[in-house]
Amino acid sequence: QVQLVESGGGLVQAGGSLRLSCAASGSIFSINAMGWYRQAPGKQRELVATITSGTSTNYADSVKGRFTIARDNAKNTVYLQMNSLKPEDTAVYYCAALLQSTVIPGVRNYWGQGTQVTVSS
Repeated sequence: QVQLVESGGGLVQAGGSLRLSCAASGSIFSINAMGWYRQAPGKQRELVATITSGTSTNYADSVKGRFTIARDNAKNTVYLQMNSLKPEDTAVYYCAALLQSTVIPGVRNYWGQGTQVTVSS
């Protein structure tokens, strides 16, 4: 009943920028927080950035000063502005939302399908 759809991934050169977006839709009652995670081949999925409905943010040390997360609560959308990209940023980026649906009791974490970000050197 809930879907998260990411967009904006692609191939860029080192030092370039990308802007990812993720829109949540479906039977949503409220969203507590949204965020971005990434997973490179052979590695564990790791947190990139999160933002609460109150705009409190959290960033991985590796992206601080380069990435910015933002929300449009009216559209149930989260963005990730990625600047000064490095080859080590290459990964599949996943959108996540901590939310209460109108169907399933309790607050749950939902995931998008992922979008590929590749940074060439």
